[in-house]
Amino acid sequence: MKFGMNMLLWTAGVTDQHFPLLEKIKGWGYDGVELPMFDFDLANAKKVGAELKRLGLGATAVTVCNAAENPISPDAAVRKAGLERLRKAIDACAAAGATHLCGPIHSALGEFSGAGRTEEEWKRATEVLSQAADHAKANNVTLVVEYLNRFECYFLNSAVDAARFCREIGHSNLKMMYDTFHANVEEKSITSAVMACADQLVHVHISENDRSTPGEGGINWDESFSALRKINYDGWMMIEAFGLALPELAAATRIWRRMFPTEEHLAVNGLRFMKKRWESA
Repeated sequence: MKFGMNMLLWTAGVTDQHFPLLEKIKGWGYDGVELPMFDFDLANAKKVGAELKRLGLGATAVTVCNAAENPISPDAAVRKAGLERLRKAIDACAAAGATHLCGPIHSALGEFSGAGRTEEEWKRATEVLSQAADHAKANNVTLVVEYLNRFECYFLNSAVDAARFCREIGHSNLKMMYDTFHANVEEKSITSAVMACADQLVHVHISENDRSTPGEGGINWDESFSALRKINYDGWMMIEAFGLALPELAAATRIWRRMFPTEEHLAVNGLRFMKKRWESA
């Protein structure tokens, strides 16, 4: 098991000014970090990757798609832009040494049609993601599809659907992840959800129901960790939490009030919680 911390708690883009923070994260006992991958500056990615290697920290990355680069758009030019965005993100991951590119990479975040997904949208997404997975394989990166709750997207909202999407594409470098925050909204049974996607699951976001310190909210952690134990999960457990440090991100994630004392409190106590609960699960 590897325990990591998503850097979105502090920044939307890691640069050399965050190297002292990376040292702290290493000192707190983390195995790695998740890099926000929104700026595809390869020179910066290489610099960050070199520092992570020096510190002995592993890395994954997270990105999103927007309306102008939407893989399920009816506009072929927009879908092409979405594929190009994913290719650039993959290149940046490779430069930084990030092994996984995670997130709702199947459709535009926060964009709604006013109805559920269509068969045509499903077909468009499989075509774009299949091509992106080929590029990921050539760069030793695994694409990791994330399903979101119904208030953030409409294309994939459950473990069952995300697993089916990945199975239908059937690519070695396209898998899925499980996020405790989204599952808390959408799944009737945590255990059933984890079991349903066990063959496709390669990444886990540990996220409290209020997006703050894991273990200090209302997520059913006993069942969450027990279910992951049952399927012999042995990948990353990455804390994903959001605060008020980044106004743009706070607005996007609907964080309107401070939910934890300090970022260090969240990171240190969250790691302690993950390790303790995993050992006792």
